Amino acid sequence: MCGITGFWNPSRTSERQLRTALDQMLDVLDHRGPDDRGSRLYPEKGLALGHTRLSIVGLDHGHQPIESRDGELAVTVNGELYGYKKLRTQLACETLTTGGKSDSAITLPLYRKYGLSFVEHLRGEFAVVLYDARENRLILIRDRFGVKPLYYSVNDNGIAWGSEVKSILKHPDIQPRMCPKAVIHQMMQVMVPGSTAFEDVQALQPGHMLIVQERDGRLETSLKRWWDLEFPESHVENADPAEYVQGVQDRLIDAVATRLEADVPVGCYLSGGIDSCSILGLATTLQQSPIKAFTIAFDSDEYDESNIAKLMAQRTGAEQELLLLTEKELYGPAFERATWHAERTFYNTLAVAKWHMSRRVRACNYKAVITGEGSDELFGGYPFFKRDWLGREDDAGIFAGAILAEEDLRHPAWDDLCGFTPSWIQPWMMTLARVRPLLSSSMQDLMQQYDPVAEVAGAIDPDQVRGRHRLDVSQYTWCKTMLEGQILTWGGDRMDMANSMEARPAFLDHHIAEYAVTIPPDVRIRDGIEKWVLREAMVNVLPRELYERKKFAFMAPPAHTSPVIRAALQDMIDHWLTDARIAALGVFDTKKLRDFIDQAWQETDHTIARRNDIIMNHALQLHILHGQYVEGMPLPAVD
Repeated sequence: MCGITGFWNPSRTSERQLRTALDQMLDVLDHRGPDDRGSRLYPEKGLALGHTRLSIVGLDHGHQPIESRDGELAVTVNGELYGYKKLRTQLACETLTTGGKSDSAITLPLYRKYGLSFVEHLRGEFAVVLYDARENRLILIRDRFGVKPLYYSVNDNGIAWGSEVKSILKHPDIQPRMCPKAVIHQMMQVMVPGSTAFEDVQALQPGHMLIVQERDGRLETSLKRWWDLEFPESHVENADPAEYVQGVQDRLIDAVATRLEADVPVGCYLSGGIDSCSILGLATTLQQSPIKAFTIAFDSDEYDESNIAKLMAQRTGAEQELLLLTEKELYGPAFERATWHAERTFYNTLAVAKWHMSRRVRACNYKAVITGEGSDELFGGYPFFKRDWLGREDDAGIFAGAILAEEDLRHPAWDDLCGFTPSWIQPWMMTLARVRPLLSSSMQDLMQQYDPVAEVAGAIDPDQVRGRHRLDVSQYTWCKTMLEGQILTWGGDRMDMANSMEARPAFLDHHIAEYAVTIPPDVRIRDGIEKWVLREAMVNVLPRELYERKKFAFMAPPAHTSPVIRAALQDMIDHWLTDARIAALGVFDTKKLRDFIDQAWQETDHTIARRNDIIMNHALQLHILHGQYVEGMPLPAVD
């Protein structure tokens, strides 16, 4: 895993200018690649490619950018490309040699052979930027699910890109400004696919490539989707579930085995859920040496699931590293650093907990772990998936307010798109309704003309949802929005790579995904049991307590659950939400926001209290982001 960045400004042809700008952009990506740094400048073109390296595969021969021998091609890669040894050998048999023995080196000969379709032959998590001097074009590519990030900004002078937004904001042609529309989306938690918190900076969407072509000194850009999670228009009826159970088992074993390959030790994240426990169980039997397992624990019985994780560690003989986190670790300087790395707001301090965990992983001299993200998305694990297909359950428990709405809501844009309004977006619609009265007059004016809920629906391809099963629709729309925009960013890559640590989500192997969409809904969720097909595939791997357990909400304790946590959050509010800072950001009416916070601490309904916690977190972080990125405030040290 690495950091990539660069820019193409045809009018900027001074080598000194290129070097100065690129170095600034690379400096803020040091945490993604502390082991090596490389660059390639094309002064006559105004083009600069930069790379910071975290060495996982090919420790001594993975320097980037990688160039072809004739100098016509150059590439930077962030991520892991699995099965590269076999591909490298096949290419060599055709006299298509690679420029080294790292996994990234297969990209150039594959491109020579297949052109733009070479990306279809890549397996793994990756972001690629490839320059073709023959065609005078640049290609930005993002993996199928968006495990690896890639952002870009296009203006009249050219294009800049980076693994993180912060590198783009260091380019001299780009001024950091918060986007008012994106602010609304962050307050409701759901971003429009392809957007960021910052004006004129976009995210390359998963499974897409951006082609940049120079013509007559100007750059032309075009977007192309090269992969999507395509559910079938109909499923096999009365299917034999045993076939699918075996199919999932076979593909998951292969995905885990593939992700254990590295030139450094690979550990596992271990929570109390069946996803990470399945990964650990398989990794234990696949690998000769014991597996190191890393677990987060919270000092709250309602939100802590480390006891189940301990059972799994004992069952597999894994060496478990347990990290107990309290309010002291979840707020204060660590909260601010996590916000800087996330580059957006997050509704729960689980992001901060993940930051601490990746820090602990590195302290234990590990650079890579296998994780369980993607299982819920593919096999119907979230409670809102079940609600969309099978209807409401009376008791939402700790899901209420954050994951499930306590009322049934509808929105015409979603009804038109899907035939119903997915349950996953309904709690965030309720959050938006609570936020609107707190906004400043200018933001109120914006909301008169802008419907953020409709904007999210408008970013979904209608051809991929219309005529599909309700469960398929619910899973697809979640994957195109919250998986990439939340789970794989502030819940994944951004917190992992903050401490130079690579996460490998085995369930998001595209061989598993392309099989999972063919599994009939009544095999994914059977007799009301979520992820039934995965449970059966792993029945002899999981402890009985976990096999029979319902879905648990993996999140940190919200502030309202403890007076100590509340005090920690209030200290941050007092520091960041001053009258001057609220006025400078211009998002909120100062008095209304202060009244809301005062009343929030008096709330006794736990569902409403969870929603209040979410709003306070978002409001706080918007001001932190403005301070860090627009005002240029320094980051605090963390003990």
